[in-house]
Amino acid sequence: MTRRTRLALVVACVTVVLCTAASLWVWRAYVGPGPLTEFRAVVIPKGAGVARIADLLAARGVIADRRVFMAGARLSGVAKRLRAGEFAFPAHASAADVARHLAFGQPVMRRVTIAEGLTSAQALALVAQAEGLEGAAPPAEEGAILPETYLYTWGDSRPDMVARMQKAMADVLASLWPQRAPDVVVTSPREALILASIIEKETAIGAERPTISAVFQNRLRSGMKLQSDPTVLYALTNGKGALERRLTHADLDTASPYNTYVAAGLPPGPIGNPGRASIEAALHPATSDALYFVADGTGGHVFARTLDEHNRNVARWRRLQP
Repeated sequence: MTRRTRLALVVACVTVVLCTAASLWVWRAYVGPGPLTEFRAVVIPKGAGVARIADLLAARGVIADRRVFMAGARLSGVAKRLRAGEFAFPAHASAADVARHLAFGQPVMRRVTIAEGLTSAQALALVAQAEGLEGAAPPAEEGAILPETYLYTWGDSRPDMVARMQKAMADVLASLWPQRAPDVVVTSPREALILASIIEKETAIGAERPTISAVFQNRLRSGMKLQSDPTVLYALTNGKGALERRLTHADLDTASPYNTYVAAGLPPGPIGNPGRASIEAALHPATSDALYFVADGTGGHVFARTLDEHNRNVARWRRLQP
């Protein structure tokens, strides 16, 4: 073996040793504890490649070395599987853990809650404000959105979210309508939705809903006007928001088909988005011959069969007012 050959072998061996040592260092850095000291979420934008992702993670303090992350992700075969979205990482997550989570883990689940009784305008405003959703929220008919908590991930679309909410309401109506009590006054799922929206606005106490439903259905049977204050509020605001004052006697004369003090029967449409419990109450009223109710001063209501009894209840309630 010549001197030149021996030298070439030595160089080759040294190169192999150095490369192996470098690979071992990179791998240990890749699988070792990361720099995070607390739980942190990071949004990975759509279309970001491994280099852009490494830059974002390094800037947010999730990984210590972008080159180590890129090399480790490529060596482990996950570099092409890294996904866009919002992902949360625990303290001291290794670069390997971070890469695996981006490739196979669950993204952060966000939520938007639509409370019972909100109008569609109010519900759509919440969807518009929900961080991480994309696109503009499309319009939705009053009463078409089911109040509920909806989960989503960063990058989901607002049109899809609104469509989910509308489908949820349609599904609830479709499932509850065939189970309605045989003697209910409402003659269609839409009428049930309209009545449920009024019940929803009249009380937040679940146990009262069937009795309030009975009062309104008794009134409809007897030809009495519903005389529901929430319908006046809707007539005044057109469902755009809250009325920043108390109702007046003059308000009760507001000319609107939604004002059940002046218009007989049900309003032409819902006055908000009722929850499932209020829809069930509209379809399953309590057995009651009450025709009136008024607040009892404790958050609930007191019911009456006759106008004289009701007037006494109203007088008692007014004495409780500040």
